[in-house]
Amino acid sequence: MNNYRLGQTVLNYRKKKGLTIREFAESAGISTSLISQLERGQANPSLSVLELIAQALNVPLFTLFINDIDIDSLISRKKDRKKVYRENNDHIVYDVLTPDFMKARIELLIMDLNAHSSTTESHFSHDDKEEIAVVMKGQAYVELEGTEYLLKEGDVVRIPPNVKHRFLNKDDEPNHILFVLTPALV
Repeated sequence: MNNYRLGQTVLNYRKKKGLTIREFAESAGISTSLISQLERGQANPSLSVLELIAQALNVPLFTLFINDIDIDSLISRKKDRKKVYRENNDHIVYDVLTPDFMKARIELLIMDLNAHSSTTESHFSHDDKEEIAVVMKGQAYVELEGTEYLLKEGDVVRIPPNVKHRFLNKDDEPNHILFVLTPALV
C-alpha cells in the first residue's frame, strides 16, 4: 500500500467536506498530528484508525484505497479481455474493454450481436446506471419503452436509468455496438 496515495485520498475527502485538520480529527476521534502525518504519507495507520477515518468521512472503507493504482492494470489487452455472455450466448457476446474493471467508475463493453437476433427476449433496464451505445459496425434497432428506432453506423443512443430497452439485429450480418455505462446521477 502506498502511504502517500492513501494520505492524498484522505486529504481530498477532508477538503471536499470542508473540514480543517482539527475539525476532522475531533470528528474521527484521532489526534491532529496523526491526521497530519497520514495526509503527508508519513504514517502507517492501523485498520481501526482507517475505519474511524472512513466513518468520519462517511465513505466506505475500500474507497480510501481506490487511488492505490497498479499501473499495469490500466491497460486492457485484447487477448486478455473477459467475455460476458447473456441468456442466449449463441447470438450475443460482450467484451469487457474497461481496464482495471473492478476499480473503474465506468464500464466500457463492446457487443457482437449476430444476424437476426436480439439482446433479450423481453426488455432490460438498469436502475443504477446510465448507458450510452454507439453502433460501430452495421446497423441495429434499439427498442426504448416499446418503440423501435433504427440506428445506423455511428449513431448514438443515450439510455437513462429505468428505461426499458433492448437491441435487435434484423440484418444478415452481425453488428458491433460499443457501450459506456456510468453510475446514475443522484
